[in-house]
Amino acid sequence: MRLSGSDIIVNVLIEQGCDVVFGYPGGQIINVYDSLYKYQDKIHHILTAHEQGAAHAADGYARASGKPGVVISTSGPGATNLVTGIATAYLDSVPLIAITGNVPTSQIGSDSFQEIDITGITLPITKHNYFIGSVEQLADTLREAFQLAMSGRPGPVLVDIPKDIQIAQCEYTPKPAVTPIEKFAAKDIRIQQAAECINSAEKPFIYYGGGVISSEAQQEMLALAEKIDAPIGCSLMGVSGIPTDHPRFLGMQGMHGHYACSMSMHNADCIIALGVRFNDRVTGKLSKFATKAKIVHIDIDGSELSKTATATHGLRADIKLTLEKLLPLINETKHTEWQAKVSQFKAEEHDYLDNREGMTPRNAILTLNKHLNENTPVATDVGQHQMWAAQNLAFKNTRRFISSGGLGTMGFGMGAAIGAAFATGERSVLVTGDGSFGMCLNELATSVTNNVPLVILLLNNGVLGMVRQWQTLFFDKHYSNTILDRKTDFIALAKAFGADGEKVSTPDELDAALTRAFAYNGTYIVECAIDKDEFVLPMLPPGGSMDDIIIKVGD
Repeated sequence: MRLSGSDIIVNVLIEQGCDVVFGYPGGQIINVYDSLYKYQDKIHHILTAHEQGAAHAADGYARASGKPGVVISTSGPGATNLVTGIATAYLDSVPLIAITGNVPTSQIGSDSFQEIDITGITLPITKHNYFIGSVEQLADTLREAFQLAMSGRPGPVLVDIPKDIQIAQCEYTPKPAVTPIEKFAAKDIRIQQAAECINSAEKPFIYYGGGVISSEAQQEMLALAEKIDAPIGCSLMGVSGIPTDHPRFLGMQGMHGHYACSMSMHNADCIIALGVRFNDRVTGKLSKFATKAKIVHIDIDGSELSKTATATHGLRADIKLTLEKLLPLINETKHTEWQAKVSQFKAEEHDYLDNREGMTPRNAILTLNKHLNENTPVATDVGQHQMWAAQNLAFKNTRRFISSGGLGTMGFGMGAAIGAAFATGERSVLVTGDGSFGMCLNELATSVTNNVPLVILLLNNGVLGMVRQWQTLFFDKHYSNTILDRKTDFIALAKAFGADGEKVSTPDELDAALTRAFAYNGTYIVECAIDKDEFVLPMLPPGGSMDDIIIKVGD
């Protein structure tokens, strides 16, 4: 059949299984929006308040569903407003398709109204991007974009489409949805060498990240842990990858990770790293990181192998397929002394826990846990509240923790929570702080307009808490521009947007408020006042090592 470029775009989205897309219209994408109108019975478009919110919503949709999220914008400022969202997805390996309109091809390079070289701008933050030069290449390029976004290490792909290409017509032939490029296991010799290293270990430790979730290798990883009697820790991107209450799981590792997890990794003699990066927030001072350990690193992205921490055995491969071939080569064993040491670390961590009564950050998150079901997606913004959430939230199912790790994007959470709600069909939760929430609170309009079932837990300390914490510890309490001192009434603001909410000051009040929030038909904010000097602990000082870990204020 003969279709316009804009109709081809929408038909390919439908063909690829897209049920919902996020975006904001404008002059150079208006033809695509006309096609969305024509096909609205097959694909649902969510109009956000800002293109950045749309990008974060598509990102949250992808993280919660495992499918590529789709965001659509016009040229110029519409396209550039996507940049932060695209970069957020890129740093966290999230499959995202960004479709942008541009000025007609005859005007490209003339600095016409709202012309921008968005492919040039996004080149460093996409797996690939495309500028469409003819309508005939449009359908197959979009299909290739979907395949590329899902294959190997997932990530964002941008397709820039001039307006005249959207108007032009050509033959369109429907095709089945694309599938990722075929996965592969590591070479047998590499797997054999890794198995020998693991079998010789006395203190093995499994460290996993988002790559295990993408590869769906959780069961193989747990089988390996049982065989070698190893504890398990994760990066921020690995949270919710396995049940929080699994007996081998020590929680998150890193600058603000669980003490037992970080100490176990520090003392291990073999670290099996699965789909995870060794960035600065994980290693601290690299020369002092896990000095006793050999590292077996399996990752689909070969550039991550020995990029920072040197891998004794680096295997570029799919994790699930590689573990399937590795497991038969692993000797089943018990490490009694190692497990006793891990138990000691867990006991020490228990002694360090913040068990104060009252409205502490930990008590707020533990109270929230009581209201979550097994499928509730929880998004966060970035800051202290993010770390408190990662440390204390309890999850049963995978893909239920939605948070910006690599880029650390304040304002990410509101859009992401909306996207996660559409992806799962569940009521979603946003854990945020007053600083982060102020970044993109305009998306309350999106949530209310679309009647999104969303509970917002706002931990309000009146400051930019994480930066203030650093200023307290390392800058002689020079609180330069971290005291917000804003007069915003968040509950009145929520009601002005059409949402509802209430303020609480005790855990009992919070428990009752959350009961009302989770029963509410729509968006509900629960604002908790917390002290401005609450710290996220433990903490590795920047550039420090486990020898410098701060366990309590005053260390």
